Amino acid sequence: SELIRGFLLSGMPCPSSCPPGLFALMAPGLALVATFSLPSQAGDRRTLPVAKPSGVKGRTLILLDVNTKSPVRIISENFLSLQLDPSIIHDGWLDFLSSRRLVTLARGLAPAFLRFAGKRTDFLQFHNVKNPAKSRGGPGPDYYLKNYEDDIVRSDIALDKQKGCKIAQHPDIMLELQREKAAQMHLVLLKEQFSNTYSNLTLTARSLDKLYNFADCSGLHLIFALNALRRNPNNSWNSSNALSLLKYSASKKYNISWELGNEPNNYRTLIGRSVNGSQLGKDYIQLRSLLQLIRTYSKANLYGPNIGRPRKNVIALLEGFMKVAGSTVDAVTWQHYYIDGRVSKVTDFLKTRLLDTLSDQIRKIQKVVNTYTPGKKIWLEGVGATSAGGMNNLSDSYAAGFLWLNTLGMLASQGIDVVVRHSFLDHGHNHLVDQNFNPLPDYWLSLLYKRLIGPKVLAIHMAGLQRKHRPGRVIRDKLRIYAHCTSYHNHNYVRGSITLYIINLHRSRKKIKLAGTLRDKIVHQYLLQPYGKDGLHSKSVQLNGQPLAMVDDGTLPDLKPRPLRAGRTLVIPPLTMSFYVVKNVNALACRYQ
Repeated sequence: SELIRGFLLSGMPCPSSCPPGLFALMAPGLALVATFSLPSQAGDRRTLPVAKPSGVKGRTLILLDVNTKSPVRIISENFLSLQLDPSIIHDGWLDFLSSRRLVTLARGLAPAFLRFAGKRTDFLQFHNVKNPAKSRGGPGPDYYLKNYEDDIVRSDIALDKQKGCKIAQHPDIMLELQREKAAQMHLVLLKEQFSNTYSNLTLTARSLDKLYNFADCSGLHLIFALNALRRNPNNSWNSSNALSLLKYSASKKYNISWELGNEPNNYRTLIGRSVNGSQLGKDYIQLRSLLQLIRTYSKANLYGPNIGRPRKNVIALLEGFMKVAGSTVDAVTWQHYYIDGRVSKVTDFLKTRLLDTLSDQIRKIQKVVNTYTPGKKIWLEGVGATSAGGMNNLSDSYAAGFLWLNTLGMLASQGIDVVVRHSFLDHGHNHLVDQNFNPLPDYWLSLLYKRLIGPKVLAIHMAGLQRKHRPGRVIRDKLRIYAHCTSYHNHNYVRGSITLYIINLHRSRKKIKLAGTLRDKIVHQYLLQPYGKDGLHSKSVQLNGQPLAMVDDGTLPDLKPRPLRAGRTLVIPPLTMSFYVVKNVNALACRYQ
């Protein structure tokens, strides 16, 4: 094997302390008796011969090197992006987006897109009304609603007096009232979701102002999905309400990108009438024409069609859309949820077969897109661990991070330009921030990703011993390793550094020896583990043994690494996620932005 020969020629020391089963090629006369296959992050498999003396058990030591000469992919600076569901209008959380704590948390994940879309996108209507407090409905006794609405009005008046970025400090009692309202509305929203029957939502000018203020204050670029189910008798799109929204946004000079609709493959079940790919393509061309008539949005980006899981009928819809409007959109979008939140359990998040379901979907989408518009960027929007809003103590737990981090690694390595996480804050349990405005495990995982991972994806090469293959059984990898150039925005590391991120789904620790260009370099470890007695169900995490929590409403904690001495073997604990910055590699691929 060229790879193993490279390791030997690199001069890597291997005295008598080497494990007897590791690379027996170094001892003359030993026969090659084992082969193994480990995945590179680009998805290919390379079978490497490994010598293994008889009677010696396989070791867990793995040799790891990275190709530092050139990246295999370059993804968007906004690769990890966020979504807000229109349900925040219904349950009242939109009124609290000006919270200093929420803005601080969102700023930590910038730069990113903020997509305002979801299942209620196609039931959203815009009304240019400034003060809807008197007409706002909701559950609860009269005194409750009156107090709540009066507090919101006072908060709005206070925000109006501020210049620039508008930040609010909501009293605890006001947040408590909102949580009560949201808890009652949660039942209404769940009933709608399970019955697949949604009521109309009204977005006022005031609400749009608050949404844009949140995105702008947080350093996020807003993407707004317009209602596609306002149809004319001939089934073409009725753009009158959208035009009203566009004109208002333009009058405020809001910098917004646009979409049309959400999961058009489900329209028949929603309204009893389908919209085929060809018609949807014509609707997008109509929207593009509208944007070009408005000076503020004449060059605005347009994304779509945001289809669901690419089954046969969905692929047909996408093909029809691409034939008509493939050149009209700036990126082709689809969405993916791994499991049904109504039946999931914690062990689901450890199944490698589940983690790999996304790879097949990527190939299907890429095949269609490259047939009609080769090279067109592809985005995965609305991704989450579970559908149906998720489940408490599962999709908002540490365990869900295995799916999330693997999703990020797999998408980047296969060239998907942006992934939009559903959701930053909402009524379910797929969110990054809970209703007490406390960050959940996937938030901290995302923050580490943003701080350490740059847009350049690197190929990895691994060599080691894997468990014996059993006939008829597919070996799926429980140790997943991805590599990128370290983020240029992280001033703690010089350009040319490399960041590895590793998922260990084994119930035993694994050892990795850095070789080749990574050999004998100082490494900074960022080991993320569950905190507290709940284990994988935990909603709190620790970094290198220290619990993570906000310092105050305006301050995120320092993410302090644990320095490892040069040449030290990386020991990956069982059922953990970790990042390793290899310092001063001076990687050619990573020197320039």
